[in-house]
Amino acid sequence: MLSFRRERRRGFTLVEVLVALAVLAIALTAILRSLGQAIDVTAELRDRTIALWVAQDAVALRRMNGAAPSEGVQSGEREIAGRRWAWTEETKDVAAGLRRLNIDVKRAGDGRNLARLVSFMGT
Repeated sequence: MLSFRRERRRGFTLVEVLVALAVLAIALTAILRSLGQAIDVTAELRDRTIALWVAQDAVALRRMNGAAPSEGVQSGEREIAGRRWAWTEETKDVAAGLRRLNIDVKRAGDGRNLARLVSFMGT
């Protein structure tokens, strides 16, 4: 009488390999999406930081000139870090001898403010 033995082979079946590849594909997709979002956030933070520098630079130039700014709205552009930045400065009297400067900065050609700096100067 012949007896057939079933030998147990070691290794992975095709189904197990396919399931592992599916799990790996899902994990890699999630990681790549997270990296893309992190890059977008980093670029946004860089732009906001540079916009704040533009606003601080405008206030420093005002203070170096020594003359009190006249009441009203002024605007201009600066090039910093290889980009054009548009700034708008609004000056209002808030008390006797004190003026408030609101400086808004955005990328030139873009309508969204990236930074706002409020400063006070004596007249």
